[in-house]
Amino acid sequence: MLATIRELRKEELCLMPNLLYEAIYRPEGLAPYPRDIISLPSIAVYISDFGKYPTDHCLLAEVDGSIAGGVWTRLLAEQTKTYVHAKADAPELAIAVFSEYRNQGVGLSLMNAMIKLLGEKGYRNVCLSVDKSNYAVGMYRKLGFKTVGTNEVDYVMELSL
Repeated sequence: MLATIRELRKEELCLMPNLLYEAIYRPEGLAPYPRDIISLPSIAVYISDFGKYPTDHCLLAEVDGSIAGGVWTRLLAEQTKTYVHAKADAPELAIAVFSEYRNQGVGLSLMNAMIKLLGEKGYRNVCLSVDKSNYAVGMYRKLGFKTVGTNEVDYVMELSL
């Protein structure tokens, strides 16, 4: 699938709650989470006041005029406790691909574009957290992410840029 990758526009900030909700991994067969899960402080921090800081970056994938997904990063290490617990100078990454566009290369295109953007902006590392059972673990490893931490449920992964 051919997706156009572009930066989020200010008038599209309203998309961030939907992207955040989609970014929350839900194992197959599990009932959908309530929408208000994105209000939990440990989750809301990923989009709260997004765009306010020059270190906030978001790219969208567009297919035939529709938003297929997005990837975004923030420097969160000094803010509310997050899942990743990144280094102070490493942005934390979140990605969402809407269900009808999954398994078609959209996520990989988004990731490659964000990795390139972060490198151009001079970042040395990027981090993320991923459920151990999420099929995206394989994509992250193929992109060069290494596991730098773990708990019962998640891997904390980092990519050197």
